[in-house]
Amino acid sequence: MQVNLLYKPSQTLAQIWLGPGESVVADSGAMVGMSTNVVVETQSGGIMSGLKRMFGGESFFRNTFTAHGAQGEVLFATPLCGDMVAVDVGARQWCIQNSAYVACSPSVAVQTKSSAKGFFSGAGFFILETSGAGQLVLGSFGAIEAVQVDGGMVIDTGHLVAWEATLKYSVGRSGSGWVSSILSGEGLVCTFEGQGIAYVQSRNASEYGAAVGALLPARDA
Repeated sequence: MQVNLLYKPSQTLAQIWLGPGESVVADSGAMVGMSTNVVVETQSGGIMSGLKRMFGGESFFRNTFTAHGAQGEVLFATPLCGDMVAVDVGARQWCIQNSAYVACSPSVAVQTKSSAKGFFSGAGFFILETSGAGQLVLGSFGAIEAVQVDGGMVIDTGHLVAWEATLKYSVGRSGSGWVSSILSGEGLVCTFEGQGIAYVQSRNASEYGAAVGALLPARDA
């Protein structure tokens, strides 16, 4: 599985080359195009796991793309304009924000885990965690940047994409109290502790939606 990221950073398209018999697993709806010798199989992984993925911000179904007879090509994109990054899973495992998952090697398991901290962070009640080894493609809204956490780092929850599973984190107010946090416009933040990498996105989807919505004309009753 070879991953090429095209048109970075604002309109990134993931081009994945598969050898004969090789597969890639992706979120439902992520596929843009594929060669004719690629066969798609759809599975939910069971009702409960499918529901947990749905509440975690993923689609209920995942698709497995397999090249038959020759090399195959599959193109993936994210719903919003933005960037992508391919990371290695194995020596490093990752926690993923609900909408950041795009695709991965079949040898990588991406499981939904309930988390009260995820709920209060705005990530939903579930976050995604990886296990196994292989490649993982993550998507962002806007540009994506790797931030080195060296002891401690505070990141706005709306700008989080993913972080190393070894990092400890807590969710709290950005200001000294709820009123100051609300008035600051920052809301909730994640405070990370430890050594590792966190990926952030330059745009906040919720803030973007609110800004665009405020510019739209009022609907007639």
